[in-house]
Amino acid sequence: MKIKPFNSLFAIALAVVAVLGMASCNEKKFHVNGTIGNAADSTLYFENMSLNGPVVIDSVKLSADGTFDFDDKAPTAPEFYRLRIAGQIINIAIDSTETVSIKAEYPGMASQYEVSGSEECSRIKELTLMQMGLQTQLNAIANNPQLGADAVNDSVARVVEAYKTRVKTDYIFKEPMKASSYFALFQTLNAGGQSVLIFNPRSSEQDVKVFAAVATSWDTFYPNEERGENLHNIAIEGMKDIRIIKSKQAQGLVAADKVNTTGIIDFTLTDNKGQERRLSSLQGKVVMLDFHLFADEKSLQRIMMLRELYNKYHAAGLEIYQVSVDSDEHFWKTQTAALPWICTRVDDDSRVLQLYNVQQVPTFFLLDRNCNVVKRDAQIKDIDAEIKALL
Repeated sequence: MKIKPFNSLFAIALAVVAVLGMASCNEKKFHVNGTIGNAADSTLYFENMSLNGPVVIDSVKLSADGTFDFDDKAPTAPEFYRLRIAGQIINIAIDSTETVSIKAEYPGMASQYEVSGSEECSRIKELTLMQMGLQTQLNAIANNPQLGADAVNDSVARVVEAYKTRVKTDYIFKEPMKASSYFALFQTLNAGGQSVLIFNPRSSEQDVKVFAAVATSWDTFYPNEERGENLHNIAIEGMKDIRIIKSKQAQGLVAADKVNTTGIIDFTLTDNKGQERRLSSLQGKVVMLDFHLFADEKSLQRIMMLRELYNKYHAAGLEIYQVSVDSDEHFWKTQTAALPWICTRVDDDSRVLQLYNVQQVPTFFLLDRNCNVVKRDAQIKDIDAEIKALL
């Protein structure tokens, strides 16, 4: 084999490096730049919000002038990113080689920022501020001492439904192929210490249709993209969950006068932390025995109602023993991780459901301090008055 002279090899190497350099320079990129004031020495993270969670792309320790400049390879379909300092977050959508500029002040950057260069980022800002306003409304309703549990539940339902209607009309159905429409599907609220989806495809037939509409549009505009396929999978799983819920609801409610109201109807279940919880161990407390389905479309409102009751009366002796009938154990554990009361779970054919003649959820029973069943929800008109009477 003939060996090339060293100078020839060196020339070839330089040519290869030059070609690679040209390819690198020609790679299409997007840019996110701007200033964040009052944040000197803070670390600003630039993260990709992947389907598996946030992934750090880059970071910078801000100087006194707060300037930053990030870039990354341009995506082939709308992709989501965020700027973050500690818990303060600005959400960003990128769908081309655009340059997005952000101007904000720390520590209020999550709600008080200016964005330019991207119409979609402006729409995401609008949705973010709307969601923050909704959360403020719900907190005010839940903390209103003049409202009973039923009034809180009804008010929350009306406010959330009005929000969903506005978002569907002005954003999602108007332009389902947009990044802002995708973003709107995954907005959340804090209810009882847990994060819940505003549009919940696990429990609402209408919300499943919203997810399906965006999925179909993304298939048309961005075929074979991972996010579109993920939307389809969510919609399909949601349809399955809705069929389960409808099957439960079709079974009918047991008449209130058939509930056994004498003696302790005892059982033991494992809670979400792996501990066995015996109902009779709560003797000495007033107990709300609650049968719940977190996949139900009204779960959010109901959990907020329970949280209000718990906050009002727990110190006086009220305990909530909740029994979930959700089939997905991981989903149940996620939903109950931040709840302060006893959270357990059973299979649909559990002996516990038979003991209490539960044929439809949600439903609950009030137990006195001796763990005897006093009333069930169908017999109660004013839950606050009933609990106060037992305390």
